[in-house]
Amino acid sequence: MPAVRTGPAIGLLAQLALLAVLAATVGLGIAGWVVGIACGVLTNAGLARGLGRSGADALRPADRVTLTRATLVGGVAALVADSLGRPAPVPTLVGLTVVALALDAVDGWVARRTRTASRLGRHFDQEVDSFLILLLSVYVAASLGWWWVLAIGVARYAFVAAGWLLPWLRGTLPPRYWGKVVAACQGVTLTVATADVLPRRWTLVVLLASLALLIESFGHSVWWLWRRRPSTPRAARGRLPAVAAAVTLVLALLLVWVALVVPNQPGRLSLGAFLRIPVEGLVVVALALVLPVTGRRVVAGVAGAVLGLLLLVTILDLAVFTALARPFNPVTDWGYSGTALETLRASFGRTGANVAVAVAAVLAIAVPVLTTLAVLYLTRFAAHHRVWSLRAVTALGVVWVLCAVLGVRLVPGEPVASTSAAGLAYQQVRTVWSGAHDHATFADEIAHDRFHDTAADQLLSGLRGKDVIVAFVESYGRVAVEGSDFSPQVDAALDTGTRRLQAAGFSSRSAFLTSSTFGGISWLAHSTLQSGVWVDSQPRYDQLVKTHRSTLSTVFKRAGWRTVADVPSDDRDWPQGRSFYHYDRVYDRRDVGYHGPTFGYASMPDQYVMAAFQRLELAQPHPPLMAEIDLVSSHEPWTRIPRLIDWKKVGDGSVFTTMPVSNVSQAELWSDADRVRSAYGESVRYTMNTLVSFVQHYAKDNLVLVVLGDHQPATLITGPGASHDVPITIIAHDTAVMDRISGWGWQEGLRPDPHAPVWKMSAFRDRFLTAYGAQPARP
Repeated sequence: MPAVRTGPAIGLLAQLALLAVLAATVGLGIAGWVVGIACGVLTNAGLARGLGRSGADALRPADRVTLTRATLVGGVAALVADSLGRPAPVPTLVGLTVVALALDAVDGWVARRTRTASRLGRHFDQEVDSFLILLLSVYVAASLGWWWVLAIGVARYAFVAAGWLLPWLRGTLPPRYWGKVVAACQGVTLTVATADVLPRRWTLVVLLASLALLIESFGHSVWWLWRRRPSTPRAARGRLPAVAAAVTLVLALLLVWVALVVPNQPGRLSLGAFLRIPVEGLVVVALALVLPVTGRRVVAGVAGAVLGLLLLVTILDLAVFTALARPFNPVTDWGYSGTALETLRASFGRTGANVAVAVAAVLAIAVPVLTTLAVLYLTRFAAHHRVWSLRAVTALGVVWVLCAVLGVRLVPGEPVASTSAAGLAYQQVRTVWSGAHDHATFADEIAHDRFHDTAADQLLSGLRGKDVIVAFVESYGRVAVEGSDFSPQVDAALDTGTRRLQAAGFSSRSAFLTSSTFGGISWLAHSTLQSGVWVDSQPRYDQLVKTHRSTLSTVFKRAGWRTVADVPSDDRDWPQGRSFYHYDRVYDRRDVGYHGPTFGYASMPDQYVMAAFQRLELAQPHPPLMAEIDLVSSHEPWTRIPRLIDWKKVGDGSVFTTMPVSNVSQAELWSDADRVRSAYGESVRYTMNTLVSFVQHYAKDNLVLVVLGDHQPATLITGPGASHDVPITIIAHDTAVMDRISGWGWQEGLRPDPHAPVWKMSAFRDRFLTAYGAQPARP
């Protein structure tokens, strides 16, 4: 017996030595070490068991060559595991693969030369080949993003698994030289793809051809075995139920596995994120093995329902992260459903919005039902196969503990020892708990109003006689002016606009504000700027507008200004405009006289909005005027962007009907990320050019213009991890107005550079009122 174990023991030592060499030369992370050692242990343990069963005293010469190949493949496995979290040392990876493939021809030649061919040797050789192909397919799929390449690696394992269910697939196939050629082609083509020596299109062609050969080879084998299958009535009766049971088992396992480990942020979605061990699944299976039938069903039912709800939350997190760069809030976000539906209809049409709602409704019902059924099925299967299930749970539990202790990660931020589902559940409970206590906290913030008791004659003395416009530019975020492929064009437009304003006698200063929202829900930003408190959710907004908190508009009104809101995207009454902001007049799309076409989400071009405001307010005899104007031509989906025309031709807007503008479908535009980002940049340039042109054509010397973004655009434009910062600019003709803010440190011009000051948006109200008025009354 000691002689039988000598070869595997040497093989394990060789595996450890190879891993040490790799660590010393190209570097090997924890994931590489764990996978490499696991390969060495499992390979040599299996080989030792095979030697014992075959009755062999020692490894034969050909087996030693195959063991050398297996050791090299263990090194490949370690490098591939590491590559999921960092760049792989491709030359080393390819070198090990080439040697392993070359030795594949050597072990067969040695077996024939020494007449030591054996059944164990054939199986050992086949398993090493199959595992190498699987590893290469995983690397190529992950590095090139072509996940269909995995089919090459899993084909043989799928064939073996099918044989467990369909006994006729386990029949003995006759020798076929073509099969050996196809197998060799898989290794060669995957190695070429790994080396990345061909142009991408030729790599695609080679891999597709390799997959086609593989399909033909397996198809031939399946057809040959099918024609010679046993044809007993009993086998015929049992075939379909067995297949259905296997498919159900696999689908249930995949659904539960995905629900337990899927990340809730788009930027963390990767193959490595799914290659984790969920402790929650192990716990549920363990309970199913020790509980009686009734207890098992109760645990499975509850766990399945909770898992379904968590999967729905994860789906919502992914959607909200994509749009708003934050997770879904189960306390506050339900209030946005109506507005979201209206936005979908305005941007993508009623049919598209209705389809989206129908899909959401189906998912809301189907996901918890399916996860519950899946957990019930899996726990019943585990209970019926208690011995194997116990072994599997124990083995995976040991691996989970080791990975947790060592901190193994195949990709950054995603530990192999996963507790994602439990963490998400805890996060939701904590969010609900915090939301329940936020009302009182926010009430205290609202009550602390520094300007509530300031006398009217002490307010805004530095702006007496001025017309003040606060213009919110939709989705005008920091990404528009820096760090993007379209920001140079926007910056050029802003620099040109600065020079045009200077030629007209106007100066400008710019900085950044950190918005309370991201990607949408603009009214949160509007109320934050106006009220001076942080409004980052619908419940906070609803709470705020029921109070008497001073806003910029109410302070201007108290100081003697006429106050106006111009909201061209609205088509219904806005009660809060009167009850909370106390505007003297609120304009919307119904009463500005527009008779032209819509432009995507925008009911009218920004140029018409400004022209109508000039006609209806500024051109009329009026006391000093304060207005908030919401400009939305830069609102997604950016499929139809207007052009700036001669102001004299604007009229009632019918001129825009014949305007030759780009008019692509949302599906066509958004299928190309570069194109949609470019369209966003174009829309921002249009709005900023419109404002500069308006000042040039209509502005009087008493105009003060505050221009700012409401929030950043969606993460499709910004990319993951973007800030909430938006540019803000104050434009004025009177130098005394600009002198009042000289101590702010804001930068000259329309374009703030990356080092410009950054304030919270809620800080603007008090700083603005302090700069242009007397000091606030002390409480």
